Amino acid sequence: MFNFFKLVSKDIGIDLGTANTLVTLKGKGIVLKEPSVVSVDKKTGTVLSTGFEAKEMLGRTPEDIRAIRPLKDGVIADFSATQMMLKSILSRVCRKYNVTRPRVVVGVPFGITEVEERAVQESVLQAGAREVYLIEEPMAAAIGAKIDVAEPSGNIIVDIGGGTTEVAVISLGGIVVSYSLRVAGDELDEDIVNYVKKEMNLAIGLTTAEEIKKQLGCAKPLMTDMSMEVRGRDYATGLPKTVVIYSSQVLDAMSESIMKIVDLVKMTLEKTPPELSSDIMEKGIILSGGGALIQNIDKLLMDHTGMPVYIAEDPLECVVKGAGKTLDDIEKLKSVFINSRGHK
Repeated sequence: MFNFFKLVSKDIGIDLGTANTLVTLKGKGIVLKEPSVVSVDKKTGTVLSTGFEAKEMLGRTPEDIRAIRPLKDGVIADFSATQMMLKSILSRVCRKYNVTRPRVVVGVPFGITEVEERAVQESVLQAGAREVYLIEEPMAAAIGAKIDVAEPSGNIIVDIGGGTTEVAVISLGGIVVSYSLRVAGDELDEDIVNYVKKEMNLAIGLTTAEEIKKQLGCAKPLMTDMSMEVRGRDYATGLPKTVVIYSSQVLDAMSESIMKIVDLVKMTLEKTPPELSSDIMEKGIILSGGGALIQNIDKLLMDHTGMPVYIAEDPLECVVKGAGKTLDDIEKLKSVFINSRGHK
């Protein structure tokens, strides 16, 4: 019998990240990638914009408009703003690709509380989903990085996102050991803001700091000390000023936070059962998330663990790709969902 519902009901995977939200649609790949920011009219409570447009407004809005990042440190900090953002994103995707009542898989941080779990589910259901499945980000990242999570051998993934760094040892479709740290991309941006303030007496915003991190961020000294011009406000005069910053200075600014990430990886390895340790020794460490793009972070981890370190292909997209892949074989991978019963 011809099933019209099957024709229009496509499955959707979402990486609900602190810094960015990515959406994948079955058969189409990644259809949306934008900052996790929403701008709201304070008087009416309506959403004015989401994503890039809303991010442009951060720190620049008049009194009656609020630009917010509804997720902080990998968790929902503002439930109603998250709900509005998800609703806006899902309705846009569904409208554009003619999708009705999809099944949705959402990547959420490891160790999410039951209250937060319910909050994400409710948001997605209210945005029009038929069923919602939640998958922990390190598991989704591992699947997205093409690791066979169902096999009976150990794999380790280090997912350095915007709000959290999550390290997980995975075997037989489950997380054996995992640690999460609220030190990741956002913290590194703040480190740069504070360094520029202290060493250069210059006020810069987080968006500028992020640009510096992307261009000059490194975990070990580079062969050539790279530089870029930075504009900000001089603390002494209050006037705009331009300075030059070098990659060696950015390394100084970020090194303490990066060492916390290295220590987290070492701690996870120390807690790993010996049988799985030998597998990991052989296969090495996989890096995913935006933080994997920091120059030389793989070499630094190699120095401190004595193990091979590999950066996943398209590290920023691992979680959303993993969320999407689980939809291809939902029965086989049912064990990877936190709420393995679909919510109807």
